[in-house]
Amino acid sequence: MPHRSMTFAKFIIEDQRRRGGADTELTALLNDVQTACKLIAVTVSRGPLHVHQAVTGTNVHDEEQKPLDLTANEIMLDTCSWGGQVRGMASEEMEEPYVVPAPHRRGRHLLLFDPLDGSSNIDVNVTVGTIFSILRAPEGVDEPPGEPTEEDFLRPGTEQVAAGFALYGPTTMIVVTLGAGVHGFTLDREIGNFNLTHPDMRVPEETREFAINMSNSRFWEPPVQRYVEECVQGGSGPRGKDFNMRWIASLVAEVYRILIRGGLFMYPWDTRDTSKPGRLRLLYEANPMAMILEQAGGAASTGRQRILEIAPVALHQRVPLILGSKAEVERVVHYHQTHDRGEDAVFDSPLFNKRSLFRAPAGAVGGV
Repeated sequence: MPHRSMTFAKFIIEDQRRRGGADTELTALLNDVQTACKLIAVTVSRGPLHVHQAVTGTNVHDEEQKPLDLTANEIMLDTCSWGGQVRGMASEEMEEPYVVPAPHRRGRHLLLFDPLDGSSNIDVNVTVGTIFSILRAPEGVDEPPGEPTEEDFLRPGTEQVAAGFALYGPTTMIVVTLGAGVHGFTLDREIGNFNLTHPDMRVPEETREFAINMSNSRFWEPPVQRYVEECVQGGSGPRGKDFNMRWIASLVAEVYRILIRGGLFMYPWDTRDTSKPGRLRLLYEANPMAMILEQAGGAASTGRQRILEIAPVALHQRVPLILGSKAEVERVVHYHQTHDRGEDAVFDSPLFNKRSLFRAPAGAVGGV
């Protein structure tokens, strides 16, 4: 039965009470984030009816910025600056941290976000979303607080106080964790509230689905090839059951599907560009999604390290990402461990040809 009377705002307040006292700044910041997500949802829903500004070029990742990327970024900055809860923000669309300008008060939190994840799918009307992560700003002696530096944002995912994502699809949703479970809220467009519709979300342990971009298969490391091949072999292979492959190329949609149906999502390291340690950004993509998955009973890893334990070294640092049902993630991690130990096995695969499973491709990395 839907929890119609439990709005997003009410849920946050009650959660704070259960923890022994209200954190008014965090509560207000989360309410600002939900307001920003409503505004972005309206903009996205208008599609080609929205009056777009011209594309201005590429972002810090050398990726083409679409008009809606920039619009969503501005909405997040404008909506979350004025309330006095954040000291600074970092975004996929900005090379440097954003400092909350005067006359706005600077608060005790840092907000990191991907304003429009999956925006490459906008043209084909696929679900996109917003990903966010909240950290406490480092304690200081300045009063009022000084400007945040890039180093202030470089904190492991274990220090997140909240994380979540919004989905802009057939319905608009926010999925959030405050460190004690994962909860989903659906936007009632007639009233304007996000209402609790998916309390205590848990990743199903049993799964028959995996998601990966098969077009990159020739560049994968052997442990990833092994896992995928076993899934493809289905009931006649070592897994003894048939798998379906899904690939949406929208991280928010992939993670939501895993929360509902279980499964595994992989964007592993590959040999296409050995100078890059991965594809997805640690601080505002991998970390918040890893926190959500772990709080829902799943797991998230690079294949060699728990995502939430990575010590960041750069604001836009990239990592491999493997997340989903815990047993599946642990299986892929085990394959990486045996590979790194040099334990040999013959991998006779119709997909990848006969080869030594543990003969690493040239340029393979040993860690993250």
